[in-house]
This record gives sequence, C-alpha cells and structure tokens, in this order.
Amino acid sequence: QVQLVESGGGLVQAGESLRLSCAASGNILRLNTMGWYRQAPGKQRELVATITSTGSTNYANSVKGRFTISRDNDKNTVYLQMNSLKPEDTATYYCNADATNWRLQGNNYWGQGTQVTVSS
Repeated sequence: QVQLVESGGGLVQAGESLRLSCAASGNILRLNTMGWYRQAPGKQRELVATITSTGSTNYANSVKGRFTISRDNDKNTVYLQMNSLKPEDTATYYCNADATNWRLQGNNYWGQGTQVTVSS
C-alpha cells in the first residue's frame, strides 16, 4: 500500500503564493507519473498538473504560467508552486500518483486533500 500526504494549503489573498507538497510512503519500488488535481464545491475534480518520472510536465490551461509542478525522486515528493493565485483557484487540492510496488504491481493512489482558499 502507498500513502500520499499533502501539506501546504491555506488561506491567502489574491496575487499571493502557496507551495503544496505531497510525500509518498509505503511499498514503493517506483513512482511513475505524479500529479495534482483540484475540486471546487459543486464542481468535478479537474487536472491541475502532472509530471512524469523523467520530468515531463503537463498543465491545465487555467494555471499555465502561474503554477509549477516539480518532484524530488529521492524524497518521493511532488510539489506544486502556485503563484499569482486567483479566487477561482479556491478548491481542495489532491495529490495523485501511479506507483509500482516491489511485487511489480502498479496502482493509482490519491491523497486526502488539502484546502486552498484565495480571497479577493
């Protein structure tokens, strides 16, 4: 089993920055693609950004140029640097990871979520 623990959410004003972290632990041979998703009240969960094990990134159009995803493979951690935050970025942010365990089984995992609230 793999556990994903997010941290770094909070309440900020529009234009400010936050950095989210997600640390993976457990039965991990390899972490493959990792990513961040978000879900606002009354809306579906949506992709924010993903990063492959080799560092290739993908972003939602709404966050391009403002958010940066990165990872530290030695620490099994993925980050999301969020700059120029807007009220519409308010949501619960979830970490996601594709992981391969020592039995060479692959599974997809979610964190418990961290709240980001941006006031205008």
